Amino acid sequence: METNPHELRNLVRLALLEDIGDGDHSSLSSVPANATKRAKLLVKQNGILAGVEVATIIFEETATYYNDPPLKINVLLFDGSPVKIGDVVLTVEGNARLILKSERLVLNIMQRMSGIATYARQMSALIADLPVKLLDTRKTTPNFRLFEKMAVKIGGAVNHRMGLYDMIMLKDNHVDYAGGIEAAITGARKYLKETGRDLKIEIETRNLAEVDEVLRVGAVDIIMLDNFSLDDMREAVKRIGDRFETEASGNITEKTLRAVAETGVDGISSGALTHQARSLDLSLKAF
Repeated sequence: METNPHELRNLVRLALLEDIGDGDHSSLSSVPANATKRAKLLVKQNGILAGVEVATIIFEETATYYNDPPLKINVLLFDGSPVKIGDVVLTVEGNARLILKSERLVLNIMQRMSGIATYARQMSALIADLPVKLLDTRKTTPNFRLFEKMAVKIGGAVNHRMGLYDMIMLKDNHVDYAGGIEAAITGARKYLKETGRDLKIEIETRNLAEVDEVLRVGAVDIIMLDNFSLDDMREAVKRIGDRFETEASGNITEKTLRAVAETGVDGISSGALTHQARSLDLSLKAF
């Protein structure tokens, strides 16, 4: 996934507007306007660091938002670095009010991203010796997907699709609404031809009979095996062979990941990468 810096900055600006509103009245009422101070971003929990790049953008955008001189940022640890309690990620120096306005957004985003990166790294390590990709999903926080997808990648897993627009994924409801597997695939191929789009087609299957139906129809790129037993998954992989890519899905956690990977699937998608990750504890302290 390529990060669009303009989109990222737009998200940061919206988040600043949400948090600051018509002013940081706590700082405005207690901190002198010309006070220059320093702060350090401190690690309070072991894990994998993510969001440093975003933090620098937040500091920059906060200064721009208020037409203030930029803060001086000294980055000591970078995205993807293993961190331990007591590590200092970066220091920031400049207008005290500006540091305080930036503080919570920096921490909220970095804590969430670092938690996801940490969990993604842990999950990826369980299958690092196997020829299978660990994929994320669209089970993300609204208006925070870009950051969560960045964190997944930093942690060592693979971004699957960003949204509904960059792949055709025919899930169970699409198949049922379309009138069956053949109708859904035929409709998708017709749509791509008529619109001139070049998108991969993935279709979800719920059992071996549906796998056989997809194999009969063809004209897809990826077959998803959703909530299959391990025995049925192995059988499906055998039947599909090299004709199409295979993706396992459904209740994939650190407890089930290894066994699923050993069935021979090409990819494993896990919503848990984003919706089960716990934030990593970080703080911004004056010094």
